[in-house]
Amino acid sequence: MRRISVLLTALVGLAIFSCSKTKNEEKMISTISKEAFGQLPDGQQADLYTLTNANGMTVNITNYGGIVTKLTAPDKNGQWADVVLGFDSLAPYLSGHPFFGALVGRYGNRIAKGKFKLNGQEYSLAINNGVNALHGGTKGFDKVIWKATEIKQDSVVGLQLEYTSKDMEEGYPGNLTVKVVYTLDNENALTIDYTATTDKPTVVNLTNHSYFNLTGLKRDILDHEVTLESDSIVPVDTTLIPTGKLRAVEGTPFDFRKATKISAGINKTEDEQIKAGGGYDHCWVLKRSGEGLVQFATVREPESGRVMEVFTTEPAVQFYTGNFLDGKLTGKGATYSKRFGFCLETEHYPDSPNQPQFPTTTLNPGETYKTTTKYKFSAK
Repeated sequence: MRRISVLLTALVGLAIFSCSKTKNEEKMISTISKEAFGQLPDGQQADLYTLTNANGMTVNITNYGGIVTKLTAPDKNGQWADVVLGFDSLAPYLSGHPFFGALVGRYGNRIAKGKFKLNGQEYSLAINNGVNALHGGTKGFDKVIWKATEIKQDSVVGLQLEYTSKDMEEGYPGNLTVKVVYTLDNENALTIDYTATTDKPTVVNLTNHSYFNLTGLKRDILDHEVTLESDSIVPVDTTLIPTGKLRAVEGTPFDFRKATKISAGINKTEDEQIKAGGGYDHCWVLKRSGEGLVQFATVREPESGRVMEVFTTEPAVQFYTGNFLDGKLTGKGATYSKRFGFCLETEHYPDSPNQPQFPTTTLNPGETYKTTTKYKFSAK
């Protein structure tokens, strides 16, 4: 009887272990799912994809504009919360919004007076930001349906988005074939890989325009502590177009080389650049010793302990502090008032097609545009 009892105990223990192992294994599986998100006025269907990693981090992306509608991050107590501005349904995105979470193209940021010359030919773009062109025009990449393909690997889930921008769409030359891949890994990092090719010389400057708020959308972002690996910014005129020269950050409100609260310098309007942008809406030139992915930003929210680290292959980043949010838009139970979110838009410099001294944004046939940006989340 004793042998039978010992054997039964061992079998029960093995069963419990196997059950426990199965549950743990289930917890370690990354998943991607798809659901209908709504319909555009022209009848096209928008879908919403939910990416979840083994830790429980969730990212929602719609094939309408490649928009990141939700991204959760843990706090120091292990509690997850959504940290990006946006909406729970398609309708508010269709009604108009300041590029919440969107893929931006064909040219992210501003082009002076909506004009540029390329190989001696002048091109005219839509004027949609004061006297300038902004973020690709009246119907940029943020307002089209992308072809979506799900990606599922051992420790990574992702979404591949493809779109072909026709020759002269929004005034830009060349048929531009674009592929953007979002991947979520078990290090709580969302990586965005951009590639593009063209059949005629054109200009390209792609980015993602997510607005982050590491409080979990509880209050404004003024207490966020920001570190930027940059010694200089691209100063702008009163219409936010680059003057053509760089400006050192030392001794100015733009010095984030050490962790600094956003509130420390954002209202110092005696600085002409703060006054021009109504706060921070400028391009920081990144310190880098070569090509490749480098970390350039760390943002920490003190109360929650949430930390976001940003890496990129790009030469610059537009740091924007939601200066034009005015409280008229609401979503996810929050009111999107002034300085309720911040953006770190990895990119080339604004107005580069009109500034030959800046790194070029020209893409020629036979070349491949390729950039990568990674947002990694943790808490401490």
